[in-house]
Amino acid sequence: MTTLADRADLIELFGRYADIADQKEFTRLPGLVFTDPVTLDFSSVADIPPMTTPLGDYVEILRTSFAPFAATHHVITGHVIDLDGDRATIHAHVRAEHWVAGEADRWLVVGFYDNEAVRTAGGWRLTRVKLTATHQENPHLSGVTAR
Repeated sequence: MTTLADRADLIELFGRYADIADQKEFTRLPGLVFTDPVTLDFSSVADIPPMTTPLGDYVEILRTSFAPFAATHHVITGHVIDLDGDRATIHAHVRAEHWVAGEADRWLVVGFYDNEAVRTAGGWRLTRVKLTATHQENPHLSGVTAR
């Protein structure tokens, strides 16, 4: 692989990551996006400690977490990628909107992802996901205990 091809694949990986929630596609996409197990840190948006969990367990957490939302839209951009052989770190900006059916407002999260990926036989996969929220609106609509 070339550096440009790796960078393109890693940016596309973020697109698939967003599609898991935005398309509520919890069957095929998680295996194309994450390693098993995967390390997660969403502590900046909720009272959830960082954890390493089997992918199957995380898929069920995702399915349950996104069930209340009529629609979501994740925009992930400004990717800064550092490649080191078969490992990569990716810093990216995120704006994520989450609409609850029957609510006039939506839960908005703005911030950054600082993720790690590894090259596998099937392509690049995220092994670590860390969200740092710098702004939230209406976190009570998230369904989790917000920070």
